[in-house]
Amino acid sequence: MSQVNFGSKLGMILATAGSAVGLGNIWRFPTTTGENGGAAFILVYVLFTLLLGLPGMLSEFLVGRSGGGNAMHSYAKAGGNRLWGMVGGIGMLCSAIILGFYSVVAGWCFFYLFQAIGDNVLGDKTFIESEFNALVSHPWQPSLISVLFIFCTHAIVIRGVQRGIEKASKAMMPLLFVLMLLLICASCSLPGAMKGIAFLFHPDFSKITADVMYEAIGQSFFSLSLGTACLCTYAAYFKKEASLFKSSIQIAGIDCGVAIMAGLMIFPAAFAVGLRPDAGPSLIFQTLPYVFQLAFPHAVAYVVSIVFFALLTLAALTSTISMHEIGTSLLSEELKTTRRKAACIVTAFCCVIGILSALSMGPCPMGFFGSTLFDNFDALTSNILLPFGAFVTSLLVGWRMPHATITEELTSGGRYSLRPWVLRIFFFLVRFFVPACIATIILNRFDVI
Repeated sequence: MSQVNFGSKLGMILATAGSAVGLGNIWRFPTTTGENGGAAFILVYVLFTLLLGLPGMLSEFLVGRSGGGNAMHSYAKAGGNRLWGMVGGIGMLCSAIILGFYSVVAGWCFFYLFQAIGDNVLGDKTFIESEFNALVSHPWQPSLISVLFIFCTHAIVIRGVQRGIEKASKAMMPLLFVLMLLLICASCSLPGAMKGIAFLFHPDFSKITADVMYEAIGQSFFSLSLGTACLCTYAAYFKKEASLFKSSIQIAGIDCGVAIMAGLMIFPAAFAVGLRPDAGPSLIFQTLPYVFQLAFPHAVAYVVSIVFFALLTLAALTSTISMHEIGTSLLSEELKTTRRKAACIVTAFCCVIGILSALSMGPCPMGFFGSTLFDNFDALTSNILLPFGAFVTSLLVGWRMPHATITEELTSGGRYSLRPWVLRIFFFLVRFFVPACIATIILNRFDVI
């Protein structure tokens, strides 16, 4: 099985954090926060990240590092038979489907970056909306840029763990933080920006409702990539001396930090020009270019738009690398083929999903249950495959995985001490709390509660 490790602790943290940090943090988190009352939602989100996200992440880390191989091998080893390995296989399928339709939105970011460089994204509302609609409905452009983005991901993954994934993460993650800080400074410097900052940090607890709780659970669950077998795959590359507890806290902290930074980047600017904080999914490609146009002189708005879409492109790429690696690792080991051939299989599958998703939203409307294929793939992964993977993982670690193996991994072979009460809390969370939260997500998604 896998004999490859991340070359350094920094590379391990940045690569794993990069798998979680993506468009979900920069786009979905501000949108969800805006729709659910701001600061009160953030407090609930952070709470569930601690109680749900951390034990869920630790569970996948335990399975991955103890297994020492691809996701299917690691789950089979943790469960004691190959039937459990199907959980890893489903995780791989889920990640490949997500990469396919995610590449459509990532491709839009890529396209808008070049449009921003050419000064073609700024203008009045009518112009901005017409440009976006023209892109989505174009007969071939969305498919092409989706495929190009998948090939950018492919080019990094085929270089391997240290020379490809780790090296790219060390370059992209610090750059992502720098770009975010530049945009935060620009946004918070605007007149009236304090209203947006207050919305983000002054909680109104009357805003907390059952729906807000469900959204917070879902955001903490999906923002950490739980259920995709991504964390399990990356954990197989962790060195034995790495502390899983410390690593999970650091990665969750980075993930939450990026989400809050995204709020600081967006809400002050939105409030400064008098726009609603719950602009919704059109936020990235329609609302924010209009905000830039209103908030800054044209020369500054031009630079800000380039920085913003460069940020989105980087964030998308850090996530797609991990999604691709799951399938590449699994197929190369299970089919006993080269990494390059395995990566080509994953890339081809994702390109098909990406092209079908792009076409379904524009020139060739197609799908099931009154939705596009893009929405069908999103619903399949978000409502079924992701929750299933995380739910079964919590049961596997909580009820079936040998306690000796869990203790061995959590203490990194005795290098770190582990107090008994910590282990008791961990088992309570993974046995009862995490499955209950995931069940709540599933029932809420299907309008049962």
